[in-house]
Amino acid sequence: MNETRITWIREKLSIALSPSLLNIQDDSHKHAGHEGAKGGAGHFSLEIASPLFEKKSLIECHRMIYEVLDEAIPAEIHALKIKITRSD
Repeated sequence: MNETRITWIREKLSIALSPSLLNIQDDSHKHAGHEGAKGGAGHFSLEIASPLFEKKSLIECHRMIYEVLDEAIPAEIHALKIKITRSD
């Protein structure tokens, strides 16, 4: 089931943010029994780099990501660990 979510996350972020790097990992198994896991929502780790993040604060980058994924939070995505990678 979470492969479908990963595909959806990848598609949404790719369209909206044109990332040069995008890695998504399902961490739901680490949270078995956790309140959010009981309802079926997933826990994910995300590593992303995008030219749209240039000259933006980390908070602004996180907001951009959450805006893209908003319709799936919290029903499908319970937790999202985000690592912003910047090119030098």
